[in-house]
Amino acid sequence: MTRAEQPSRRTVLTAAVAAAVAGAASPAAAADTSARTAEAGTAKTPAVAAVSKAPSELVDNHAWTSYADWRGGSAEGARAVPGARPGLEIGTPKGRSDYPDPHTGTTATWEYARWTSPVHRLAVPATEVIASWNARTPAGTWLQIELTGTYSDGTDTPWYVLGRWASGDQDIRRTSVDDQSDGRSSVWTDTFAIDDAASGLRLVSYRLRLTLYRKPGSKATPTVWRLGAMGSDVPDRFTVPASAPGLARELTVPRYSQEIHAGQYPEYDNGGEAWCSPTSSQMIIEYWGRRPTAEALAWVEPEYADPQVCHAARYTFDYQYDGCGNWPFNAAYAATYDGLQGVVTRLGSLADLETLIAAGIPVITSQSFLASELTGAGYGTAGHLMTVIGFTADGDVIANDPASPDNDAVRRVYKRREWENIWLRTKRYNAAGKVVSGTGGVCYLYFPALLTAGQRQALAEAGIH
Repeated sequence: MTRAEQPSRRTVLTAAVAAAVAGAASPAAAADTSARTAEAGTAKTPAVAAVSKAPSELVDNHAWTSYADWRGGSAEGARAVPGARPGLEIGTPKGRSDYPDPHTGTTATWEYARWTSPVHRLAVPATEVIASWNARTPAGTWLQIELTGTYSDGTDTPWYVLGRWASGDQDIRRTSVDDQSDGRSSVWTDTFAIDDAASGLRLVSYRLRLTLYRKPGSKATPTVWRLGAMGSDVPDRFTVPASAPGLARELTVPRYSQEIHAGQYPEYDNGGEAWCSPTSSQMIIEYWGRRPTAEALAWVEPEYADPQVCHAARYTFDYQYDGCGNWPFNAAYAATYDGLQGVVTRLGSLADLETLIAAGIPVITSQSFLASELTGAGYGTAGHLMTVIGFTADGDVIANDPASPDNDAVRRVYKRREWENIWLRTKRYNAAGKVVSGTGGVCYLYFPALLTAGQRQALAEAGIH
C-alpha cells in the first residue's frame, strides 16, 4: 500500500527531526516537508501549533484572481482578460527560449510571456510556503510557477521553481524541480521551507512569477484564473488539544478504492496502491458533478473499473517526484474541470473542518500514523490522503478512505480523538520508535467558482477568498 520515500527527502527528514528532538522547536515542515513521500497515496509534512490557535494566527492565504489583480502585476507579454472568471493569457510573446525536458530527453523552443505578482507581505512570517494555481493549458502550451521572497533579516531568496505544469503530458512532462537551495531555504518537491526554523529566520514577503509558454507561431495560450500561496509558521507537537463535537452531518460523496487498481499503470507511481491522492481528488471532483469524458478515458484499458481514477493518477503524476502526491498538482488537476477551483491549505482543528462540511464542502486531508493509532484502519502509513465527508452524532469522523479493499468498504468512521491527533500533529513515533514528522493539518479544498453565500463564508473562515 505504501511506496519507498524519496531518498533526498528522507535524508533531510532524518537530520532535521533529530535536531528538533535535541532541543529546537523547529517546525515539522522544515524538519521534513515530506512525510508524505512514502504513501498509501501520498502525504507530506506540515506543522501545527503547540497550543490551540485560530488558522489566521498560523496561516496566511493569498491569491490573485480578479481582473484588477491581473492588471496589478508586472507583465512582459502577458495580458489580463476580463470575464466571469478573469485570467491571464499570452498577449504578444516577450521572446523565445529552449527547454530541455529532463524526462523526455528532448529540447524544444517555446514562445513565452511572463507575469510577476506584486509583493505580498505575509501576515504570518512563514517557515513554509505552498503555491496553488488554477489554469487551462491547451495542447502546445504549459506553465512555470516561481517564487522569490524576503527573509526577516532583509535579504532575499533566489527565484525558486515551484512547478512546471501542463494539464496534459503530450508537450512536456509536468515536474517539480529538485536541488534548489541557497543554504537558508530549500524547495522540497512543491514546498518552500526555511532550512533551520529554530534560528528564528522567517520569510516575511514573497512574489510569484508565472511564465506562460506556447509553440512558436501558435495562437494557443494558457489561461490562469487563480494564482496564490499559503504561508505558515506552525510549531511542532506530538499531540493536539481535543476539540468538542459541533456538527452531525454526512455529505454524499462517491466512493472509490485505490486498492482495486493495484498493478494498473505502474509507470504512474507503481500503480493504484499508491494512488490515495488522485483517488481522493476524483471523489471530490465527482461530488461537484464533474468527471472526464468518454473520449478522455479512451486510453484506459476497458476492463479496468473506475477508469477515471486511472485518469486522475496519470494527470496528477509528477515525473520528478515520481508520484501522484504533489499537492498543488492535485489541486490544479481538479481545477481543469469546468467551474472548479482547487487550493492547498492548512486547517487548525476539526472545528474548522466542521464549518466546511456544514457548508457542503468535503475536505481531502493528509495524515500519517501507526496501525495501532487509528482504530479500524487496519494499516499504518507514513503519509496518506483521505476525504472527510462528515461527522457522526458523537462527533466521530466519517471519511471516504481510498485505502480500502473495494468501493463498498471506502466509507469509514474513525474515532474523533484519534483522527484529530494523527491529522494535526507534526511529530510522531514510527514503528521503530524513531521520531518522524506528522502531517500537521494540510488539506486540499475543491469548490465551485460560483459559490453560495454559505460556502463563501465557510471558505473565508478557512482563510480562502
